[in-house]
Amino acid sequence: MKLSTKILIGLLSGVIVGLFFQGNPVWASTFIGPLGTLFLRLINMIIVPLVFSTIIVGASSVGDMKKLGRLGGKTMAFYLVTTGIAVVIGIVLANIIAPGAGLTLPVDAEYAGREAPPIIEVLLNIIPNKPLEALVQGSMLQIITFALFIGIAITAAGEKAQIVRNFFDGFAEIMYKMTGFVMAFAPYGVFGLIVPVVAVNGPDVLFPLFKIIATVYIGVFLHGFFVYGAALRLFTKLGLLDFYKAIFPAQVIAFSTCSSGATLPVTIKCVEENIGVSKEVSSFVLPLGATINMDGTAVYVGVAALFVAQVYGLELTIAQQLIVVITGALASIGSAGVPGAGLIMLTLVLTSVNLPLEGVALVAGVDRILDMARTTLNITGDAVAAVVVAASEDELELSE
Repeated sequence: MKLSTKILIGLLSGVIVGLFFQGNPVWASTFIGPLGTLFLRLINMIIVPLVFSTIIVGASSVGDMKKLGRLGGKTMAFYLVTTGIAVVIGIVLANIIAPGAGLTLPVDAEYAGREAPPIIEVLLNIIPNKPLEALVQGSMLQIITFALFIGIAITAAGEKAQIVRNFFDGFAEIMYKMTGFVMAFAPYGVFGLIVPVVAVNGPDVLFPLFKIIATVYIGVFLHGFFVYGAALRLFTKLGLLDFYKAIFPAQVIAFSTCSSGATLPVTIKCVEENIGVSKEVSSFVLPLGATINMDGTAVYVGVAALFVAQVYGLELTIAQQLIVVITGALASIGSAGVPGAGLIMLTLVLTSVNLPLEGVALVAGVDRILDMARTTLNITGDAVAAVVVAASEDELELSE
């Protein structure tokens, strides 16, 4: 049985068992939840050394600063364009479906807004002040930057540094093997993660906010089918269905964990082994995407901003909706690496068009359900970017 099939069985079994435990979610969290916690700890154990070693190997194998700059330019352009389109899709759907119409906010609902750090602060924080501290704390942008500098310096040092490159090359292969070991536990981890979520968020909780949940999920589907389908058709020979089959294990992990970072090792494994993206491209594009690319969150922000306006009986002008698009696209970088990035981005967007922050309290109640869809789209966008960039660099050898 294929791993993707086992993971799907784990997911479906978790939903069924979660519904059974709906009357007693504490039992689900106490006796089944630890399986999911163990899986997350295993993923977190390998993510930093995997990203660090693969980026060093990738950057040192490029050997050309112009090519590295070209990879970076293509990657950032793809991420910004698709994120902007995602916000537009969210806004259009929210205008059509009107998920907030007829809803009233509970009187006691409050939300203390958290600000995303300024763009200039994010840019400065990319450079690690203490590299080893960044590795210990798992600061992904800083780890990526430090690894890129090491890889470039290895190339500049030439033959004398070859032994160092060989070390990291071997170390990266070890991390790939460890990823395989962890993935063997994935079906049980997915089961342990999904049972408590279903047990806590039963139908009674979801029905009142069904329209916003449905709107976000429809937006995620449209973006994943049409936008990514168009990108794959335009730049590669890979069919959309074949692509989704190849990255399905990563999508299920993303859906269960709600973490692009935790899914990163699986995403790397899928695009390299199942699709044929070169390690040089995947080791650069995917860690960057897991940190700053948030197409799913962008769809959610577009829907949620209109939802809050509709709940309060306010109408956003075309100009204000355009501000939502621009702010939502840029906020995906401004909130990079910050826990709870989705709600932070929403706070930033609501502030930009003078909408009340209290409206976030209603969305926050089903944020986990929405997060599952948006994280899945986030990592799917990372994978599409890796395939497109690899194809443009003639570094895509499609697997059978």
